[in-house]
Order: sequence, then C-alpha cells, then structure tokens
Amino acid sequence: MQHVTHPERIVDPVALDTMLDIAIERRGKASTQLALVGELKAVLQQGRTEIEARFVASQDGAAAMAGNSWLIDTIVRALHRVTTVTLFPVSNPTKGEKLAIVAVGGYGRAELAPQSDIDLLFLLPYKATPHTEQVVEFLLYVLWDLGVKVGHATRSVDESLRQATGDITIRTALLESRLVSGDEALFADLQKRFDQEVIEGSGIGFVDAKLAERDQRHQRLGDSRYVLEPNIKEGKGGLRDLHGLFWIAKYLFRVRSLDELVERGILSKDEANRFHRAEIFLWTVRCHLHYLTGRPEERLTFDVQTQIGERMGYTDHAGTRGVERFMKHYFLIAKDVGDLTRIFIAALEADQKRKPISLWRRLLPGTKSIEGFKIDGGRLSLVSDRAFEDDPVNLLRLFQVAESHRLDIHPHALRLVTQSLKLIDGKLRIDPEANRLFMEILTSRIDPETSLRRLNEAGVFGRFIPDFGRVVAQMQYDMYHVYTVDEHTIFALAQLHKIEAGELKEELPLASSIIDRIASRRALYLALLLHDIAKGRPGDHSELGAKIALKLGPRLGLDAEETETVSWLVLNHLVMSRTAFKRDIDDPKTIQDFVGLVQSPERLKLLLILTACDIRAVGPNVWNGWKAALLRELYHRSQEVMSGAVIADPRDVRIAKVQEQMRDLLPEFSPADFAAFTQRGYPFYWLSHDPATLARHGRMMREADRSAAPLTVANRVDQARAVTEITVYTADHPGLFSRIAGALSLAGAMIVDARIATMVNGMALDTFWVQDTNGGAFDRPDKLARLAVLFENVLGGKLDPRQELKRRPAFPSRTRVFTVAPRVLIDNKASTAHTVVEVNGRDRPALLFDLTRALTGQGVQISGAKITTYGEKVVDVFYVKDIFGLKIEHESKIREIREALVRVLVEPDGEPAVKPAAAKAKLSA
Repeated sequence: MQHVTHPERIVDPVALDTMLDIAIERRGKASTQLALVGELKAVLQQGRTEIEARFVASQDGAAAMAGNSWLIDTIVRALHRVTTVTLFPVSNPTKGEKLAIVAVGGYGRAELAPQSDIDLLFLLPYKATPHTEQVVEFLLYVLWDLGVKVGHATRSVDESLRQATGDITIRTALLESRLVSGDEALFADLQKRFDQEVIEGSGIGFVDAKLAERDQRHQRLGDSRYVLEPNIKEGKGGLRDLHGLFWIAKYLFRVRSLDELVERGILSKDEANRFHRAEIFLWTVRCHLHYLTGRPEERLTFDVQTQIGERMGYTDHAGTRGVERFMKHYFLIAKDVGDLTRIFIAALEADQKRKPISLWRRLLPGTKSIEGFKIDGGRLSLVSDRAFEDDPVNLLRLFQVAESHRLDIHPHALRLVTQSLKLIDGKLRIDPEANRLFMEILTSRIDPETSLRRLNEAGVFGRFIPDFGRVVAQMQYDMYHVYTVDEHTIFALAQLHKIEAGELKEELPLASSIIDRIASRRALYLALLLHDIAKGRPGDHSELGAKIALKLGPRLGLDAEETETVSWLVLNHLVMSRTAFKRDIDDPKTIQDFVGLVQSPERLKLLLILTACDIRAVGPNVWNGWKAALLRELYHRSQEVMSGAVIADPRDVRIAKVQEQMRDLLPEFSPADFAAFTQRGYPFYWLSHDPATLARHGRMMREADRSAAPLTVANRVDQARAVTEITVYTADHPGLFSRIAGALSLAGAMIVDARIATMVNGMALDTFWVQDTNGGAFDRPDKLARLAVLFENVLGGKLDPRQELKRRPAFPSRTRVFTVAPRVLIDNKASTAHTVVEVNGRDRPALLFDLTRALTGQGVQISGAKITTYGEKVVDVFYVKDIFGLKIEHESKIREIREALVRVLVEPDGEPAVKPAAAKAKLSA
C-alpha cells in the first residue's frame, strides 16, 4: 500500500474514535445508527474533499487511490470498534464469535478510485453466530446510509477456500485480500491455507484461465488498444491487463511488489519502471474520469477527453490539438502494457511455469537452425542473446525471416528486441541491407500485415522510420477516423495485400483486375505506407508527406522514377476520392481536369488502388457500393480520354446519338410520342443521363400525362451500386429541391447524389440517389411506401419537413464536442456550364433542407448535388445557375450566397456553432 502523506488531514483515527463515542453518549432519543451516520457523513465528505484537492494539485492518481483507501479503512475500523466494544459487547467471546473484516479486489490492493465500490469479506472461523450477524448487519447498514457502495460476503475460512477452488473470480479476489480490522490470527490462517490448499500446484490452470479471461474481455470490448473511446479499466492495454500480470506474478512467485519481480529476475528494472509509469498514468486518468463525471465511469468518451487532457496539462502544440496529444499518450501507454504482457509471458516460459501458448510448441518440439536463427518450440528465436549487439541488422532480419518461413517469433526474442531498440540509430537506418529487408517485409506476398504489426508493437518500425514513429498512436479527433494513423496505415497495406492475393475480387473487381498490370508495385506499397505520414503536423499533410517520400525513397532503394511516383501519389492521394464524391463526373470538364492532373494510365491505376485501400481502412461501413461505383466510373471515363477513345463531337451531334440509342429502348413509343418526349428536354438534360435512364424517364412522363397525376414518383433499387434511384416528376416551383430533400430525410434516406432538370413544359424531373443509414440501398418496402406518403404530404403542403426534422435527435451528447469550421467554396472553373458551390460544416438534422432553402432564397437554380458525410462533417456540393440559366459571376451575388450559407452553418438554432470568423469563401473566376 502506498504511503499516504499526512493521513490525519484526511481523517484522524483518534479524533474519529472520540467523535463517535461522544455521538453515542449524546444521541438522546435518536437511534444510534442515525447518530453515527450524521457524524460520519461529515467526516467522509471532508476526507474526500481533501483527497480531491490534493489530487488536483499533484495529479497523482496513486496518492488519490491510497488516500481513498485510508479514508474507508479508518471509517470501517472505527465502526467495527464502536460496534463490538460499545454497542454489542461480548464479555467473554468464544472462538466462534471472532471476526476479521477483509478488503478484497481493488480495495484489497488499496487502489480505491473516487467512485468505486468497496468489496468486503466478513471472515469467520465457523458458521455465523447471532452476535457476528448482528455486528455485520449494523456495519453494513451504516455504510449504506453513508452512501458507500459495498459489495460483501460473509464466509468461514473453510467456505472461502472451497469457493476459491471452484471459482476463479473468488480466487483472484482472495489473492489480493488485506486485513482492515479484526482478528489477525483468523486472517493469517486464511492466507496460509489459501497458499497451501488453493494456490499450490494450480499455477498453470490459473494462468491459462486468466489469459483466456483477458482474451474474452478484449473480444467483448473491441480487440484493439486503439479504440477511440477506450475503456481504461477493461479495455485492451488498460488497468485490468496490468492487474492480470500482477495476479499471475503473485500466484506463481508469491511476490507482493514490483521490486520483488525485479529481484526474482522476472522483470528488468527498466521494465518494472515502465509498468509503474503505465499504472500511475492510468490511475490518474481514472481518477479524473470519476471526479469529472461523478460516477464510476470507465470509458474515455469524446466529451471528457478534451477536459481530462486540459486538466492533465496537454495543450495545443505544433499543429496538434491538446486532446490529440493526450490520447496519443494514452495509446502509447496501452502499447506499453501490450509490450509488458509479451515480456512477462516470455519470462513465464523461461521459468517453465506454464505450457507454451503456441500450438507450434506442441507440434514441432526441439531446436533447429534457420538463416542464422534457431527455431525453439516452433517459434523463431535467437542463437545468442548478443545477436543484436553483434549485428544490429538482425533487428530487421528477425522479422523478415519469420515472415518468409511463416513462423511466430519467440517472446524471449521480442523481449530482447525491445531492450535493443537503442541500436537502431542513424548508421543502421542508412544500411543498404537493413533497408532491403524492410522493403522485403513491406512488399511481401506472404503476410505483410502481421509482420508490420509485429514491427510496430516491438517499437522497431517507429525507430527505423522515425517519421512513422511520429504517427504511432496519433489519434484523429473526429467521428470519421476509427483508428490511429499507424493502425489505419497498416490496415490499408493489408487491403493492398488482399487485392494482390485475389481475396477481394467480388468487393473490388476493378482494382483486382488491374493490380497485376501495374509497373510500379514497390512504389504503390511505399506510397500507401507514407500517404498519412505527416498527419498531426502543421501544414498540408499531403504536401509534407510528398517531401518525406522524396527523401525516404532513395534510402529504401527506390530509383528516381519510383521515388517521384511515390511522392506524386502521396501528394495526390485524396484527389480521386474528392473528384468522384464531390464533383459531377458526367461533366466533361470534371474528367478533363482530372486527366490533366493524372496524365498517365499507370498513375490512374495506382491512384485507384491506393484510394480504395485508403477508404476501406478508415473504419467499418465507410466503404460501400456507391463509392466503389463512382470511383470505377471516374476511372473508366478517364481511361477513355487518355486512350483517345472519346472524341468531343459537337453538342447537337452528341444529343442526336443519345436520342438514337434511346429510341431503340422505347419500341412501344409511337413516332408522335417519341417526338413529344424529345421536345420536352433542354439540351443539357439529354447529356446528363445515360440512354437507359432517359428511356425510364420517357415512360414515366407519358404515364403521368395519361393519368393527369400532379405527382409521380418512381424508384429503382441498384444493388450493385448499393443505392436506390428516386425520380420525382411534378410541377416545378421554388423550393422544390428543399422539400424533396426534407421528405427523403424524414423517411431515413441519405442523399448521396442528385440531378435536377426542369422540362420545357414547366415540370420538374428530379432524380435522387439515396442510401440507408448503413450505406446500403434504401430498399425496404415499408420505407419506400412511407416515402411515397411523405412526398404527397410534404409537396402538398400538409407537412413542414423542417419542423419535423428539428424534432429528430442530433448526434449523441458525448459527440457534441466535435466542431467543424464552416467553409463555403464558390468555384467557377470546375464546370463549363455551372457554378460549383461546396459547403463544409457540422452535420445536423435538417441541414440539407436549410442549405437548399437558403440557395432558393437567393434566386439560385440547383441543377445537381453531391452529398458526402465524414463522421460529424458534411460536404455538400451544389451545381447551380442564376435565374437566367447562367453561371453566377457577379461578386456581390457570390458574397450574398456565401453569407446566407454561412448563416445556416453557424446558426442552426439561433446560436453560433463555431465563430463565424472561422468561415471563409473562395472564388475561382
């Protein structure tokens, strides 16, 4: 138990005893229990206030936990004394009336967090007597009246041992038992018999059970230490993992401190210091979490991360927010816990206290040599503990040989890797053989993900590539990026390997078909490794990463052409997704600009594969069929232009070709019907859709004319693109787009694309491509039926979509800490015929409705829209014209549009979401 400084300032045991005696004497007509509770509440509150004040000043979680334990210990002892001596005295107690009050669990370790329960064992020599039952009952009632959360059990020594033998949880609790008050001999008997009758001979079973319990816990909470809202107690790399290691140490080696583990040679002094630092950090974070929330909260949710980071002194620095620096420290600590777990298991195996974890050990017993290493029990290990000192290149070679022979690495070898990281210096980083081995690992056709993960976990990756070391555990504080930068990068490389291995042919048919035709395989792997290498630095991470690539490429053995390709890919790794998701790829100008940047078919192939890997590695459900379809379409159209297959015919010729193809798809149309249809569309309409879509429109309009329906709605589910096409044909009027968007939102449909057309007869033909909230086609029959009703009510004026949408809940309260600076970009160069308005802001219910209504209020015609959501951030792009069907080029009008859209972004409910000064507009004229 950690020493508590000036414990009497928290609670003075002598003064407390006197206070309770006086309270009993003066209780008058009040019950004894109420009298004691009245005094103890003040003592408890005063003690907790003192502990919290100390914690705020010192930021020492260990001291706070020890202080809380001391406070409860003192109250329990005082209560026990007054109960047995004053209230229920026994002049000549029998042996059966002896009682020991024992702390177990975290309280037994004297690690009591501010809001944690206390766990007490009321230990008896035999079955409970009426007197001990009376004492225990009174103690518990007082503690409960004080508001203390108590977990308790009353058992004899025999019963405690019997239950510990059959229940691993009870056995673990007793392992950390501590006498708080009562009979010392009784508690000593329990400890002695626990060692002899429970622990002795059961070490292997206990270790196996604890490791299995740990694995199940990790699986339940997300088997990654890089979860963005980690559970600091139960999550991977959290306090429970540290507890598990110490439980095993206590069980196997009968130690009670880290110093004893060092003396036994189980941990080195440096490893023990890492263990202690991790424990102190996690204790401190946990105390902050409890004090901040006022409850036993163990999850570092988004809403508390910023506040705890500030309280612990993490400030914004060098382009990185304070909360990101705090969470990076947390993830590095979690990584340390993983390292310590691996080191500890190696020590256990060396000590021959348990069977080896790997199945290889049982299948391949014995030792043999391979490429300068040895195979020990089926795992690659070192011939000598000096292998790294004799040749530091072995720090890379170990991982490359393990991968090439599909072997696990022995924990002892990994422990020596961790202890030898200082050997990775400037000299090793420029060693040709070391760099060759690294590229072999990176571009391996066997399993690069596992090897890179091993390199990262062992600390070799970040030491050998220092720029990568800067993004290890680097959090991106938003709702879009699920993983830290290093984890995202390794996941992306895993996607690339799977494409190359033919494992993603169904999900990524295009990438899978072209992967074998690329000439720059090494450049692609390195570009994917480096695409986010400069995240967290001030400046554009793509530009900074491209510069890093120019320096790193030659070091890793790439020639000048490969290095230039890597740098170009890193610089432009977001261009293809931005073009596909935020621009109209049916606009020839979009394809022209994109091809002008990419220039070569090889770069086009590389960029497509890199983009797919990058998006798929962001997190679950980010990639979907619609995004895949947009990227494929952009690829094919760009390829056609590059190959010269597309010849720019005059507009009237292109329209004639489209209508000719469309005529073949409408055999049931009479010449008069077909002529009437072709006369309805303006030139732009015929070039905005493919012939099959135009044919569907023709049938829809003819049916509407025949039925004289004021509103016609058609839907078509496209499972291949994971999208549903909704087409609305009705009389055009200002604000129609907004109302349709509102109806779609009310139905739970997410708009990803839209194409707006006004026909010559004054009717609107608006097409929307929508998905459900999971990124799939909006195809449930009940939802489609409801959508039809909503369209009638909204477009008929019976339902106000804005009022209905405002009632919808926004993001969960814990995510409201995320802010997005509003930004409006107005571009007259991106399209030949339209002004392109790009709006960036914080997503919320009714946002699209409000934005389109604002555009309508400015007299703007919306011809198309591309809607993309990145977590809490939304990017809405509108292709617009003025009331005369021309681009919007007058500066004063552009300013008015910008101001109207910014107002929607910053004042959704009358209160600014972000300071308006953060908003800006860009004009490309």
